[in-house]
Amino acid sequence: MEEHVDEECCEVVVTAPDPEWLAGLTRDLVEQRVAACGHLLPAVRSIYRWDGEVHDEPEARVGLHTRRALVPAIVEHVTAVHPYDVPCVIALPLRGGHPGYLAWIRYETEATPPGGTG
Repeated sequence: MEEHVDEECCEVVVTAPDPEWLAGLTRDLVEQRVAACGHLLPAVRSIYRWDGEVHDEPEARVGLHTRRALVPAIVEHVTAVHPYDVPCVIALPLRGGHPGYLAWIRYETEATPPGGTG
């Protein structure tokens, strides 16, 4: 079976200290049609080096499904509202997937979907 590589869709990972804040951010991005959806994990453990010290902290994580063209808008929005000086915002390519789901991501992130009112 040949694997379909989708050059247009991606997952943007964002972490934050508070899962409810992250849920609100996700809702804002979905309402703005910048992301089709977000899969929120309310409890992850982040171990990282910052300012010369190793930290071990609870965080929340969301995987936003969107189009690569919208990643700069997500980075800009998150940077403007996030409580961290340097938030984790990374885009991961989708190497394949259900064609209908990938089409749904593209449809939901259009400014005005075909036949819709946006």
